Amino acid sequence: MTHVYINSKCICVIFDSLKINVLIQGMNPNVFYGKAKTYKAQVAMPPDDSENEDGEINSDAEEEGVVESLQGESEDESEDEVEDEDEETSGVDSPQEGQHGDGSNIVDWFRPYQREKNLNWRTRRTMLPVPQWKGTLPKATYVKHPVQYFQGLLSRSCIQNMIEQTNLYAIQLDPNKPLKVTAAEIEQFFAICFYMSIFGLPGTRMYWKFATRVDCVADTMSMHRWEAIKHYLHLSDNSIQPPVGDPAYYKLYKVRPLLTSLLEKFNEIPMEEHLCVDEQIVPFKGKHPMKQYNPKKPKRWGYKVFVLSDSRGLVYNFEIYTGKIPPCDGLPDIGASRNMLSFTSIIPGNISHKLYCDNWFTSVDLQVIEAKHKIHCVGTVRANRLPGLNFATDNEFKKRGRGAFEERETLVNGVSLRAVKWFDNRPVTLLSSFASANPTTAVERWDKKKKTTVEEWGGVEWGGVDLLDSLIALYRTKIRSRKWYHRLVFHMLNLTVVEAWLLYRRDCRDCSILLKDVLSLAEFKAEVASCLCMEGKATLKRKGRLSLGPCGIIRYDQTGHWPVWVEKKGRCKFPNCSGIVKVHADRNCFLNFHKE
Repeated sequence: MTHVYINSKCICVIFDSLKINVLIQGMNPNVFYGKAKTYKAQVAMPPDDSENEDGEINSDAEEEGVVESLQGESEDESEDEVEDEDEETSGVDSPQEGQHGDGSNIVDWFRPYQREKNLNWRTRRTMLPVPQWKGTLPKATYVKHPVQYFQGLLSRSCIQNMIEQTNLYAIQLDPNKPLKVTAAEIEQFFAICFYMSIFGLPGTRMYWKFATRVDCVADTMSMHRWEAIKHYLHLSDNSIQPPVGDPAYYKLYKVRPLLTSLLEKFNEIPMEEHLCVDEQIVPFKGKHPMKQYNPKKPKRWGYKVFVLSDSRGLVYNFEIYTGKIPPCDGLPDIGASRNMLSFTSIIPGNISHKLYCDNWFTSVDLQVIEAKHKIHCVGTVRANRLPGLNFATDNEFKKRGRGAFEERETLVNGVSLRAVKWFDNRPVTLLSSFASANPTTAVERWDKKKKTTVEEWGGVEWGGVDLLDSLIALYRTKIRSRKWYHRLVFHMLNLTVVEAWLLYRRDCRDCSILLKDVLSLAEFKAEVASCLCMEGKATLKRKGRLSLGPCGIIRYDQTGHWPVWVEKKGRCKFPNCSGIVKVHADRNCFLNFHKE
């Protein structure tokens, strides 16, 4: 059965439950090129009891009197606003089941509000009450040994998986040359990597050479054995890896066991009140599709990692960016901020955590959803994510000078949001569900022309991820490799050491340890490496000559080479002489050795 509805702007044809809308544009060039104002036409679709070819009732015909709206785009809407609005509004009408940090259902407490083109923003200068944090942290009664913190994060099962997969990979390459690596050797391999990050020699083989030999490295493992372990180091079975295009294909398949093991440990750490989410770059300039470029980071090229940490840099969650982020099952799709809901789902709700993030994540929808769960957010925000908000222009702020700010408030779905724009070195816009511009504090800032006192927006405790980056960069493992995933493995090991050190520092504060008695990061990392090298392991037996003679320049400089009588006999270094060193009236091997 066919129904045809015609008006001056639109023709609607319904043929056996298939509805076709045709917009009549005529020959008006303004309409043809999309410059005309918005045209709307309402078409009433009558109920249809017809069945499809399979005999199933069409779900589109269940409701009567459905009204459809045809709407064009107005020329004042910017392209960025349209794209962002499309991302934010898609997929929130019928969300599935999803869980938050305390196990409650997100869909139960989130009700999508009717989005309007503009929000109603009002000028505000009042101070918002800061919600009181209701959580507590367990107090440490003693401080453990550094290696215990590290081993508490890198589990035995993870190391055992490395052993099995490394040996398997070696056999897959050459069945006649099995590697037969053990748990002790894997730990010693990691320890040598930590030593290399501390000493920082430009080449790995220099640690075994005579001129640049490092005893704690060379005495632990031979150079060829260490290079063999590095060559065959593996975490997953290549023979069962899903191919590209398979639904089960995962770009991080080669490092998934390590990531999963570390995430389980990091998620169990009790959280501080102030949390932050930011991006981290793992330096890498090789060829790989996951490599990203971020000009605002100290290391611009590399793998991007999203990190959830506290203000001191302690990590609770992380996620390596592998490409476009799809909508999360069971969670509302809020556009570019959608991955934040699953990423922050481990945060306990209803105890007033404070969450800080940058403009990549911040949006009105995100803060409304988190505020419903008593997770209060603040972060820089992009202007096209604040519909209807009109601040003064950047030039006007620049004329007012550093410290000038404006504040607006709006009510969205029962949640009060504050937007603040202030001028520092450049204009910055913030959005928050708990913070406000007042009270302001007077601070001294250096100006190119003069030193002046300006008003500054109240400080917040963010920057934990940047602090974490700086700690990792202090003693980063810089080992070249042809395998792309090695860079991620070494980064995760360095991250684990820094995480262990931050936990150690937290326990030292709880136990009131004096700051001068607290190990620095380098001392902590060296202590971990030392224990991994020697704990439950036999020392490396030296083979070949016990020592080498000095080079020619030192041998013949005639300075400081005096014979010393010792009980322990040694072999004579003089060529063509056998036995012990001879210093007699008729024969002086010592004197002849130091003469050309």
